[in-house]
Amino acid sequence: MQSLFSSNLQSLPLLARGKVRDNYAVGEDNILMLASDRISAFDVIMGEPIDGKGILLTQMALFWFDKLSDLCPNHLTGEAPESVVRVDERDQVSQRSMLVKRLKPLPIEAVVRGYLAGSAWTEYKTQQTACGIALPKGLHHASELHQPIFTPATKAAVGEHDENISFEQTISLIGSSLAHQIRDLSIALYSKARLIALEKGIIIADTKFEFGLNDQNEVVLMDEILTPDSSRYWPLETYQVGTNPPSYDKQYLRDWLESTHIHGAPWNKKAPAPRLPRTVIEQTAQKYQDVWALFKPD
Repeated sequence: MQSLFSSNLQSLPLLARGKVRDNYAVGEDNILMLASDRISAFDVIMGEPIDGKGILLTQMALFWFDKLSDLCPNHLTGEAPESVVRVDERDQVSQRSMLVKRLKPLPIEAVVRGYLAGSAWTEYKTQQTACGIALPKGLHHASELHQPIFTPATKAAVGEHDENISFEQTISLIGSSLAHQIRDLSIALYSKARLIALEKGIIIADTKFEFGLNDQNEVVLMDEILTPDSSRYWPLETYQVGTNPPSYDKQYLRDWLESTHIHGAPWNKKAPAPRLPRTVIEQTAQKYQDVWALFKPD
């Protein structure tokens, strides 16, 4: 696949350029969300693109928006992104973009965990909690939880880290009624997606959703959903409690960066990032391609 590190649309005003996405204004009501092939790790954007990554992320998000549309309205307009740019810019937009409605984003990441992994596992080992939620004794790394838990986080700016927050803090940010609605809706979305993924031989260990409010103050699902950038995907075939299952995401890249030295010292996880060898780019791209191959329609 041809790579696109950074888009350059002249027919639309650029609103923001994030770690992966370039957002353009389409009138007053809509946004063109374009997924580049940039990749970040440890909140640092790498200098090399991952071939085709933006296309895969977009197509996977569209797959899940369709599968979960009965549970919550989403931000898609239903119009073709190519229709709002110049003819000579359509190659930049095709397959890697979504034309979406402008919303008022809620200031939280709606994280749902069905398995004990990542920061939740680290916390459990010392406190027997996950993001402050008490869990039963005797759980292990990658243990399935009795029921999914809602562990929200704050939204961090580019270059900063998201921070886990309590449900009480969520209430203080968005109000009690909305907090309860987001919690219940997030768990319902995760639960349905998890069953669909299991049929494909995939475990969704955890994921995050983002929501916004439209002009009628209705909750709308937005941004990307259930991609390898926002979810922890494990192959069911090799899943084993007590291990750190291999995942279909950029963990391969993180592991390589952790083992990389610059001028004899480990990389300090600050920009600039080490230059990625072609083999690392190809192996990272393959992880994204492998998981999308399990979901994409024939």
